[in-house]
Amino acid sequence: MLGIFLDTETNGLNAQKHRILEIAFQLLDVSTGEVKEQYHTLIAQSPEEWKQSDPESLSVTGFTWEEVSKGQTRETAAAQIKALFARWGVKRGEAVFICQNPSFDRAFFSQLVDPETQESLLWPYHWLDLASMFWMESIRRGKTDSKFFPWNTGISKDRIAAAYQLKEEDKPHRAMNGVKHLILCYKAVVGFSNSR
Repeated sequence: MLGIFLDTETNGLNAQKHRILEIAFQLLDVSTGEVKEQYHTLIAQSPEEWKQSDPESLSVTGFTWEEVSKGQTRETAAAQIKALFARWGVKRGEAVFICQNPSFDRAFFSQLVDPETQESLLWPYHWLDLASMFWMESIRRGKTDSKFFPWNTGISKDRIAAAYQLKEEDKPHRAMNGVKHLILCYKAVVGFSNSR
């Protein structure tokens, strides 16, 4: 099975008002951890969309108008993603999306490829989240040592990393940094059953 480890960066938190600025993902064999392919692109914004940006969100990512104005169109990014998924046979039952915050990432991903198209292509509708995986594992570990309970450790990706003595995500927040850190944390929390 393939895991689509995905992260997005946006110019705000409201998918009805704000826009996706960047997307990155890596396709991994979830048994071995082998990276099959990766994808990353900036998404062009119109001046009107950029004016709607939330300053606090931009302070987290560090994006500037100069960067995003040179990104690809949403249509080009969507075509590239569709081609990559077709090449690897990405479909439900054979792949899942894995994110830190899938409700957020899925809403902004749908700005590139709308839900109806995703459904017609039989793409996975399971979007799994690292925080829930960590929550379950922390409850199990907390039964023998209460310091591991998730309400003591926290469940942000950086707090998950700290619980496993891993480094924080590289800053500023950029999508491929997020993907690489997500995979690092996933490997510590869940692991790859047939990794060498």
